[in-house]
Amino acid sequence: MPAKPLNSSTNVSSIRGTAFAHLDFILAGIVMTMLGPMLPVFSRQWSLNDTQAGYLFVAQWVSATVGMYFSSLIMQRHGYRITLMAGLVLMAVGLVGLGSAHWAPGMICVCIYGLGTGVNTPAANLMTAEANPRRSAAALNLLNSSWGVGALVCPFIIAAAVRSHHTPLFLYGLAAALMALTIALASVHFTADQKEPAIDEFPSTPTSIWTHQLALVCALFFAYVGTETAVGGWIASYARRIDPDAKALWTIMPSFFWGTLLAGRALAPLVLRYARATSVAKAGLAVAASGVGILLAAKTITPVMIGAGVAGLGLASIFPINVSLLPHWFGPNTRRSSGVIFPLSNSGGAVLGWLVGALSSRFGSLRVGFLVPLVGAVSMLMFYLSQKSSPEATNQPRERVSRKT
Repeated sequence: MPAKPLNSSTNVSSIRGTAFAHLDFILAGIVMTMLGPMLPVFSRQWSLNDTQAGYLFVAQWVSATVGMYFSSLIMQRHGYRITLMAGLVLMAVGLVGLGSAHWAPGMICVCIYGLGTGVNTPAANLMTAEANPRRSAAALNLLNSSWGVGALVCPFIIAAAVRSHHTPLFLYGLAAALMALTIALASVHFTADQKEPAIDEFPSTPTSIWTHQLALVCALFFAYVGTETAVGGWIASYARRIDPDAKALWTIMPSFFWGTLLAGRALAPLVLRYARATSVAKAGLAVAASGVGILLAAKTITPVMIGAGVAGLGLASIFPINVSLLPHWFGPNTRRSSGVIFPLSNSGGAVLGWLVGALSSRFGSLRVGFLVPLVGAVSMLMFYLSQKSSPEATNQPRERVSRKT
């Protein structure tokens, strides 16, 4: 059947949809990472020990995992735009409540905005891919860079709010920005929502996805999300323990981690042109483990900065590489397997984020808690060292062929 020519309205819809997704992800990057730099504020305001503070990470990540399941249902029934709007509203409601809540209501508010991030994030990714079918990989790479921008600027905004004693104003302002984007989304339509759903491409009697390899890859994704959350979420509190007087520095400490994570993801495509993906992953995990080691050995604030930056740089390319290798690991069962992998990976942020605080309370030292991301990085490195190299593990030859055609 001949393809229909694209008209001007289709182009505008696609471009506007992608632009809204970028705005959405900048705000989502702030919301999803703000708990780390805000944790010392909440701990002091609510008189929390590290175990109790760790439950905030559990609340955020478990509710986000639940939100991912609801996201799929809403997308199927109401499309991408309504799903994005639902996620934005939930995030805004949670932030407004958090601005004036105490410990128990605060936990509920974290669950509400966590649910919103879970509903919102898959919809933005899938909508961007469908709105840009000819360059979906590049579009998704740029989209997730926008998330990194939000994660990078978040600690600086919070640091300014803490210095001026206006942290509730930060939460209310962020909620207002989320609602403004929701109102803007109500006035547009996405091309992807006008398309008829695709026919299920899987056979009527599919092969089982429940294999030993699936368990290992689920553990890999679980360890990555948990390790990233453990470092990014607890680094501000860790810096405060190292140097309580450096208030202006510990509040922005997560930016050293997220900044190098963003820079590493920007540089990764260039590196992957000359090296196998598995080789880049091995090197990155070795660097990440070294960065956490620097954190564990830190006695002053400067090594904490260095360790956070090194850890972020090492972890930068791991998640995209993990995703890119799913077809190599699972072949035609990739989509079905991803439906198990991604929700389970999200729970890694809840479990390992909580475990850092639990170990800190048990042994009276957050330094002990930071053994969790060290074990996470080393375990992922062991996974990649156990994998055999294969032609599919590198995209270098494929990229060169595509440029010639």
